Amino acid sequence: MFPTLPESPVAKTPSLYVVATPLGNLHDIGVRAVAVLKAVDVIAAEDTRHSQRLLDAFGITTRLVALHEHNEQAAAGLVIRMLEEGKRVALITDAGTPAVSDPGARAVARVQDAGFPVVPVPGACAAVTALSASGLADGQFHFHGFLPTKPAARRTSLAALRSVPGTLVFYEAPHRIAETLDDIAATLEPTRQIVVARELTKLFEQIVRLPLAEAPAWLAADPNRSRGEFVLLVSAAPPDEALPPEAERVLGLLMAELPLKTAARLAADITGAHKNALYARGLELKDAG
Repeated sequence: MFPTLPESPVAKTPSLYVVATPLGNLHDIGVRAVAVLKAVDVIAAEDTRHSQRLLDAFGITTRLVALHEHNEQAAAGLVIRMLEEGKRVALITDAGTPAVSDPGARAVARVQDAGFPVVPVPGACAAVTALSASGLADGQFHFHGFLPTKPAARRTSLAALRSVPGTLVFYEAPHRIAETLDDIAATLEPTRQIVVARELTKLFEQIVRLPLAEAPAWLAADPNRSRGEFVLLVSAAPPDEALPPEAERVLGLLMAELPLKTAARLAADITGAHKNALYARGLELKDAG
């Protein structure tokens, strides 16, 4: 049995309500989210035409205004003016939780700076939804969101994430999914697992876990697998193997003359061993000494 709800889901104080909406399945909207969207004076939406369909489904007649990546600064100013007039405003995105990888974070910051409360109304989030069904039990995760669109920058970002502990979580669009999977497979260790989650909560939802090295071929095997919005989850880096004796000898010689960071970098260049492993070993040697 549901608890007794307060008379109004919004406070009398002018506030910005950050409201999560369904990823696809309308049944996932929260009771509180519907009540807030009905009670506020204005809803700022990423795409007003898209959001109008959601509002119509629940009989919500609140006025919509646009707040998207191309007008966020101007729209944030409009939201602040409405708050100054005593209005209550909701912020929604096309799907999921606003201001994570979608527009809204700058608007939230400006509202906070203007001294108005920002109230989260929790609900669907694509990253957490995919993580809960991934079967990856690394104990922690790193949400990166969208990788750079240019190949060189994307590979550079991936290389910088190699040593980040825990599961890596990315978002990707259908027109870039093939090249992104190619770059992930080429940059990160092939022994990792990857979970490809697409069209979450929608009719053609698909969640697949497989070895990272097999992901590009899996995607290419069926054109339908490239459709929809994607969450990619890559398991944590495998444990570093023991350093070769020669790499440790070179590291020790360099450490006698140079700072550890420089010694580890040069030892990696000379021996081909992983720089992070050399640095970690150097710390152990310093502590032991």
